[in-house]
Amino acid sequence: MTRQIPCSETADRHDHEGGASHDHGDGGFLGPNTELIFALASGAALGVGFVLEQWVSGIPSWLPLALFLLAYGFGGFFTVREAAENLRRKRFEIDTLMLVAAAGAAALGAWAEGALLLFLFSIGHALEHYAMGRAKRAIEALAELAPRTAHVRRGGQIVELPVEALEVGDVVVVRPNERLPADGFVVAGASSINQAPVTGESIPVDKQPVADAASARARPAQIGAASQVFAGTINGAGAIEIETTRKSSDTTLAKVVRMVSEAETQKSPTQRFTDQFARVFVPLVLVLAFLLLFAWVVVDEPFRDSFYRAMAVLVAASPCALAIATPSAVLSGVARAARAGVLIKGGAPLENLGSLSAVAFDKTGTLTEGRPRITDIVTVATITQDDLLATAVAVERLSDHPLAEAIARDGRARLGDAPMATATDLKSLTGKGVTALLDGETIWIGKPEMFGADGVAALGDETASVVARLREQGRTLMVVRRGAQDLGVIGLLDTPRAEAEPTLKALRALCIERMIMISGDHQQAVQAVAGQVGLTEAWGDLMPEDKVDAIKRLRADGKIAMVGDGVNDAPAMATATVGIAMGAAGSDVALETADVALMSDDLSQLPFTVGLSRRTRAIILQNLIVSLGVIAFLVPATIFGLGIGPAVILHEGSTLLVVINALRLLGYRNRAEKRGAVSPALSPQSA
Repeated sequence: MTRQIPCSETADRHDHEGGASHDHGDGGFLGPNTELIFALASGAALGVGFVLEQWVSGIPSWLPLALFLLAYGFGGFFTVREAAENLRRKRFEIDTLMLVAAAGAAALGAWAEGALLLFLFSIGHALEHYAMGRAKRAIEALAELAPRTAHVRRGGQIVELPVEALEVGDVVVVRPNERLPADGFVVAGASSINQAPVTGESIPVDKQPVADAASARARPAQIGAASQVFAGTINGAGAIEIETTRKSSDTTLAKVVRMVSEAETQKSPTQRFTDQFARVFVPLVLVLAFLLLFAWVVVDEPFRDSFYRAMAVLVAASPCALAIATPSAVLSGVARAARAGVLIKGGAPLENLGSLSAVAFDKTGTLTEGRPRITDIVTVATITQDDLLATAVAVERLSDHPLAEAIARDGRARLGDAPMATATDLKSLTGKGVTALLDGETIWIGKPEMFGADGVAALGDETASVVARLREQGRTLMVVRRGAQDLGVIGLLDTPRAEAEPTLKALRALCIERMIMISGDHQQAVQAVAGQVGLTEAWGDLMPEDKVDAIKRLRADGKIAMVGDGVNDAPAMATATVGIAMGAAGSDVALETADVALMSDDLSQLPFTVGLSRRTRAIILQNLIVSLGVIAFLVPATIFGLGIGPAVILHEGSTLLVVINALRLLGYRNRAEKRGAVSPALSPQSA
């Protein structure tokens, strides 16, 4: 019997053996606890009937029987509903087996024992629903973070509207300490915003208006983190106004809730194994039970005892705990990760993270700040440094590549208010550079490797000498050429993230020994950064297709994760066992392509995620041992005489035990939290 709780709209449902959903906990007229109330009523009727039958004399014999029948009615109500639905779908499952066993007990006159079976089965279902509902509610709580209304500027007035009525481009007024109703960018005011509900960041992030609203509106994907805001986050002490960039159904928070809900339905390797095991095991149990019906032929016992034993075996061998062991752990693990700002798309990446043999990191924007600065401007023609910069800025401000943005930003700052020429016809040469037209001439800007290949003229001797000298200093280089003349070389340097080195140490503490930096930057620059963050392996000069080949080579030695930004590194992440995207809160591409998305731009979430995966794998293993161990004990025990009542107690007890064990993942804390740090996911504001 496979029990899964889809995390979408239904309150409490079971999926049995891969498909049909059946209502249990939302059973109707008595509210969401109807099944529990019925189970308790069954137990009460059973208890009173048993006391009257055993210890009260002088009462009519029909009274205990009536109470047992009442216990049958309450205890079997939901079981009959589900068994009928299963049979309609031509599915023969545990609910049907329990009814057959209870009917068999009644046929033998063992009314009390049959009522006990249905009571224990129904109370087990109800308590399991309650326990699994806790994990489900941890996910549903994410959807409740966004407010239901927003204060919007309309026609010169501020009106309150449902968030569903917000349109892209609306200006929303957010007062101090309010939750933000939509994704967008700040256009007025300044404040600090607690982004923990979405990204897991423990420290509020300062926000300020964008410099150019028109540019932000035209290119929302390029809005800086200092101005970008998300639905469900919490404003600080300052009033701000934001312009929305997405409708309420398309916000980052909505996508996270939807993807986390879908993640629980994606089966992990262990769950696929248990499903295959059940497909073989269940038919064998049915054959065994059928054979035991004829035990009276070879054993000196009445048919009544053989029938009773066969019913007990059917109950004992049902793999309920085995079927729920993995899904319950996956659901709890995915929910815990989501509360910490980590989106894990299903059981497969959740399990695989815990068995990685290596991790490959992109350099720019992953182990480094991703905001390179101009450090060197060297001319090789009869022009000034300002002329070289002006040419480079005119072209690079048309590109969205991080190096282009750095040249445009720093170059514009150095040139001040000097007039700028306008370039046109920008063309990107993937992984190499760009070309454009400026004053009727072709401008080439790119890596030194772009020159001398694919029909592009080689660098001059003076330019090559400058390139060699700056590379020895670990600079990232961009050569500028006008027509056939080299103008000069611009050197840039990207500084390592402050959290990079501690993160790598934490990963080593988790026994991930091999960590490699792979980058399209030249080898000297990659090696320089690797030395600063404590990496011993650094592979540079890699084109996007080279990164894919590198991941394939690493994967041949075991499971590997690729950590990148989810855009340029998408092919490599797709090739890796687990693709991990950083800073995914503002990136639709990262959310869609990665197996795991670290919503904040914080590398330190990675050890937490790997540690959570390790704990999830351990709990899944514990659950499998319990579930298989109980089956291994109960099947021979019932064959040799253990009654239906004790078998049901152990059977339902093991199912509840594995669910409760899985729920421990909701309280998982990493080492830093155990030393006293407060997890952003557990802070009062993000709860």
